[in-house]
Amino acid sequence: MTTLFVQNMGGGVLILFLLFSIAYFILWAYCLIDAIRSNFKDPNMKLIWIIILLFAHGLGPIAYLILGKDSKTN
Repeated sequence: MTTLFVQNMGGGVLILFLLFSIAYFILWAYCLIDAIRSNFKDPNMKLIWIIILLFAHGLGPIAYLILGKDSKTN
């Protein structure tokens, strides 16, 4: 069933899906590396953000970019 769906998709849609997937993977990798390398005000926040990024793929990086910057030390 899935292979039939992919075969019937136009080439443009498949290319857009690939570009979006690559861009989202780069965003996720950036957030994960930034969370690992950063110092947080609370030492447990690093572990919490890493767990969020690993298990909440859909909203984890977006939440980290919005909320994670406030919990870091300068």
